[in-house]
Amino acid sequence: MDFIDQNRQRFVEISRFMYENPETGYKEFKAAEILSSELQKNGFKVTRNIAGMETAFVATLEGQPHGPAIAILAEYDALAGIGHGCGHNIIGTSAIAAGIGLTKVIPKLAGKLMVIGTPNEEGGAEGGKIRLVEAGVFNDVAAAMMIHPSGSARTGPIAHPKLVENAPPMLALGAVEIRFKGKATHAAATPDLGINALDAVILTFVGLSALRQHIRSDSRIHGIITEGGKAPNIIPDEAAAYFYVRASETSYMWELMEKLKSCAEGAAKATGATLEFKQNPHHMASVKRNYALSRLVESNLVSLGESVQEVEKKTRGSASTDFGNVSEVVPSASVSIAIGHDKLAFHNKEVAEASVSEAGNHGLLVAAKMMALSCVDLMTDQRLLQNVKEEYQSTKQI
Repeated sequence: MDFIDQNRQRFVEISRFMYENPETGYKEFKAAEILSSELQKNGFKVTRNIAGMETAFVATLEGQPHGPAIAILAEYDALAGIGHGCGHNIIGTSAIAAGIGLTKVIPKLAGKLMVIGTPNEEGGAEGGKIRLVEAGVFNDVAAAMMIHPSGSARTGPIAHPKLVENAPPMLALGAVEIRFKGKATHAAATPDLGINALDAVILTFVGLSALRQHIRSDSRIHGIITEGGKAPNIIPDEAAAYFYVRASETSYMWELMEKLKSCAEGAAKATGATLEFKQNPHHMASVKRNYALSRLVESNLVSLGESVQEVEKKTRGSASTDFGNVSEVVPSASVSIAIGHDKLAFHNKEVAEASVSEAGNHGLLVAAKMMALSCVDLMTDQRLLQNVKEEYQSTKQI
């Protein structure tokens, strides 16, 4: 922790550099370079261009043999037009700060530390962690952790929502393009000879609106029209929409995907258009919480003198993250670290500004220390690690 404090200015500089140079998914060349190079300078072995992603990396630091591999995950992609409106500059920097802090004690520990650079978290079903999981990057990892910036419901600068039963779930997400093909003709002179593909898209949205009454309250289906025709006086012969389908359970997400497909098939039949239902082969899984691991990281946050906020019971759903795919293959925990006030709404420029504020910098350092302490615990307490693994195994098929 002393070493992390001694390097505070450098970590703040890196976070600000990413804030000033925001890069969207799979284009995070500057962010990936500054993060991985900083780890390399501090003794990590760095491998870049992982799983065919130029901006992904794995940095490893070996301790004594016969110990577990513990992973800390770094995100660093920004939002188009907003910048770091989700605070990923803090996520990436705190991950490497935790790793660099651990260089002072890793020779005394049995195990291996991995800092994994994960691009394009904002990419929905194309998230970088999905490809890392498929490439087997997490095959030998015993536990994985990361943090995410948040707001605070208390006067202190830090609040951590407890990962308890009433916490809103992170939702599974599937993506699909719905494309209709019809027949173009003059919209005024010969409309009876045309087949309106745009009408089919609109009818899909109408069917979806009726469906929403009959889906679970924590599920979401939302989309946009991506193609709707070329001119008002031409019956559109091609039109398309892009949808996200979300649910707290991955299996129910697939069920809703089929219901959406039925809406589109009905629209095709009603209009005479031909339907192409192009479902993305990848998906974001719902996050499987590991309470043994969550209690560990939470206790380390408290040990740093930070307040811990209980989550109030909510019926609402939440967002989605490719961290869910990691949680399916390895025990995982993600901790919320506040960087501003409790009304902070994410995916806007206010969050980007908060990420480089004093509260943001404070949260960055606290997050780094908390993750570093948790790695030490997992590498030194065999019973703790066994509890984490057993809980993961017991919930693996749920």
